[in-house]
Amino acid sequence: MRTATLMVTNGEADVGVIETAIDTIKQMIIDGELRPGQKLPIEKNLAEQLGVARNTLREAVRALVAMRVLQTRQGDGTYVTSLSPDLLLDGMSFVADIHLDAGAGEFLHVRRILEAEATALAATRIPDADLVHLGDLLDEAETVAACDPVDHEKLVALDQDFHALIASHCGNAVLAAVTHNMSGRTVRARVWRGMSDPEAVHRTLREHRAVYRALLARDSERARLHAALHVLGVEESLTGSGAFAGEAARG
Repeated sequence: MRTATLMVTNGEADVGVIETAIDTIKQMIIDGELRPGQKLPIEKNLAEQLGVARNTLREAVRALVAMRVLQTRQGDGTYVTSLSPDLLLDGMSFVADIHLDAGAGEFLHVRRILEAEATALAATRIPDADLVHLGDLLDEAETVAACDPVDHEKLVALDQDFHALIASHCGNAVLAAVTHNMSGRTVRARVWRGMSDPEAVHRTLREHRAVYRALLARDSERARLHAALHVLGVEESLTGSGAFAGEAARG
């Protein structure tokens, strides 16, 4: 079993000591000493194994819980999570949100590259039942868009579901997770709420429909093209560049 000797000053855990404890637990997971779903040893034993005070271990565990590496179960202890890519990469959407003004264009540029590939891969993999579900999402979005006033929160939710469902069938869990989290909820909300022109809303939904038709045809190249064009429109509208500058945002 892994052991570590760490310093504690004045009874309080030093930040460097906590970071070392975090790194040690992460390395135990990497080395297979702790596996997904496995319960951690009781606090006293794990603290002794790592050579740290129990309050230091608690701080390390809190940090790893925030990273989605560990999860605490009330009255049952602390466990390693599933460590699935979508779980560990979930925080990326927050990064996209906080860089909404300064870095939105860069995030959308990456999203355009990745989402186009994910959509192309999904064209030959997505089950017929989920194609039906995609169609239902589009129908519902078009119904919402026809209302006055438009429920932008509902459009945001439907937009997320539409793109997430496609990405989930790309055959690559990491690509699906990165693609899904590349555009945070705040970015999507700003895009949809920026559509003061009703035609901009319907144009965006037509772009979704074009992606959907390419998926129905199992045409990977058309799916890639329409997905890239769709995200490019969002990118240019948010950054104020290109032919979409000055238009209502699209998403």
